[in-house]
Amino acid sequence: MISLLKVWTWIGVISLAILPYSNPIEAQEKIKLSYSSVDGSNAVWFVAKERGFYQKHGLEPELVFILSATTSVASLVAGDVKAGNASAGAVANAAVAGASLVMTGCFINILPYELVVHESIRSAEDLRGKSIGISRVGAASDVAARALIKGLGLEPVKDVAILQVGGPPERAAAFRSGRIVGFPSPPGVIKLAKGIPHKVLITTADFQKRFDFPYTCAVTTKSFLAAQRETVKKLLMALIEGAHFFKTRKEESKKILAKYSKQNDPAYLESSYTEYARIHDRVPSVTREGTEVQIGDALSRKPGASLKVEDILDDSLVEELEKSGFIDRIYKQ
Repeated sequence: MISLLKVWTWIGVISLAILPYSNPIEAQEKIKLSYSSVDGSNAVWFVAKERGFYQKHGLEPELVFILSATTSVASLVAGDVKAGNASAGAVANAAVAGASLVMTGCFINILPYELVVHESIRSAEDLRGKSIGISRVGAASDVAARALIKGLGLEPVKDVAILQVGGPPERAAAFRSGRIVGFPSPPGVIKLAKGIPHKVLITTADFQKRFDFPYTCAVTTKSFLAAQRETVKKLLMALIEGAHFFKTRKEESKKILAKYSKQNDPAYLESSYTEYARIHDRVPSVTREGTEVQIGDALSRKPGASLKVEDILDDSLVEELEKSGFIDRIYKQ
């Protein structure tokens, strides 16, 4: 009896000793993250949550949705969130204004937009002298509008006016009322515009040369990266797994898209998934050429400022993960 009691006592002591190491929940590091859209462009952020990839790599995320790119960047600068999604354009504009931000990886490095126009616009010449709408100057929709207009052989502003009208609801209203004859739109969104006569005049996929644009990037402050490098590495690992799942698990990913976008339209989900899964990068390095273009654009609006690619880009952790074989292992699953 005494021996049996001793055995159970030792089992209890050992159990208490190993408890902190055997309970993964206790080891989770809390982190507040943000994402800026509920479509396929930001899928890695919410897929990683839905599939438990953050927790797998030791993070307990508080994931918040911030629609405005400006507000999202401001939240990063203020420290309200520790990391989040932003484009190179948003980061460059914030940096020339004094923000200390850095892109640590980009999962989409091209600008996935199409130019939606009224059905009466049959050619580029029909667009000359008309107006198209964007959310705001400097936003991804602005960059897309200018690129798409140039892709048609026209000059932005000179040949086609660009009006700042607001977010998707405001652009749809301006389009319906005739204030604008078109607007740049992410893939699939136009499938939801029932009752509005329209057509897609051109997409960035139609360009002869790929339009490099770091679009969906994991961004944090330089101070957080320096102080919490291992945390950022864990975040990137979770997001890489999220990208792999999104690219390879279509039906499950469409269900997650439906949950976050609150859209169940089959045509929208199919189009959005197909377009975005195709352009998610396996290795989320940041395109230097695309970053340089966005820096040049930001500097053109801030005379006297200076900014280099190295000032806002550090994807050395992605390089480490690639060299270690982590990405290869994920994609061999």
